[in-house]
Amino acid sequence: MAALNKEGLAFVVHVGDFEADPRPYERNPDKITMPCTDENFQRVLGAFQKSVNPFILTPGDNDWTDCHLVKARKFDPMERLAKVREMFFPEGRSLGQKTIAVDSQAKDADFKKYRENLMWSFNGVTFATLHIVGSNNNKGLTPDMDAEHAERTKASIAWMKKAFADAKAKNSLGLVLLTQANPGFETHWTPSLVSRYFRNFPGIKEPEKPEPTGYDEILHALAAEMETYKKPTAFVHGDTHIFHVSKPLLSKKTKRFFENFIRVETFGDPNTHWVRITVDPSRPELFTIEPEIIPENKAN
Repeated sequence: MAALNKEGLAFVVHVGDFEADPRPYERNPDKITMPCTDENFQRVLGAFQKSVNPFILTPGDNDWTDCHLVKARKFDPMERLAKVREMFFPEGRSLGQKTIAVDSQAKDADFKKYRENLMWSFNGVTFATLHIVGSNNNKGLTPDMDAEHAERTKASIAWMKKAFADAKAKNSLGLVLLTQANPGFETHWTPSLVSRYFRNFPGIKEPEKPEPTGYDEILHALAAEMETYKKPTAFVHGDTHIFHVSKPLLSKKTKRFFENFIRVETFGDPNTHWVRITVDPSRPELFTIEPEIIPENKAN
């Protein structure tokens, strides 16, 4: 936060997991703050509000989905999700000492609870957050969680479609989608692409045929939207904590990767750094992506 506050940024987006995974906490309770408590939520919110730049959050699985893994106290993930929505998503505005206006999916009568799905425009680019989380997007744990997953996935897809529609209607320079989960683009690659990717790494076996995941509907919808959207599109996520930039979204029509789609995975614990994305209309790709290494957090 200290490094970010030295920069004159249009805004900052935190792509989820604002607190520890419960499993490392259980192993080191003296070194890690207990996740999922009201007190920890308030501590994190206080840190976010110290941002001199407008600050926007999209939730991660550590922030509510995985709260059932805490052994020291009993937490209900659904109740924790309601608390995250209440605390971190003021109506119509971002967080931070300086705020920007944002639209929320909660304005739609069909999706009133999804106040965390946000959309805004800046300098001709459309931005949208999508509440998609790790831990298989909360699928496959309990019937109640499966129902939550299905309902939230429906909302996320509807919000994503609206983002594409608004970008087209406004003739935006491009579109940026931001979410926590790594949705596993590679699980939708053709067998030949998967084989080519893995065959050069001795000791790493080519995976078996992928099983259904909690992200399949989202990836299908995303690829379908990209078939008709020709402007530069960035998909920014966290979750798996390994910074990289790639073009992994496959077109079902051409069986080739979409050239105008780019994925950016941000840093994550223990590599606590940030990524600067600059919009430059003079560049055909529109987005310039630069990893920003915090000297105090370097391991080497």
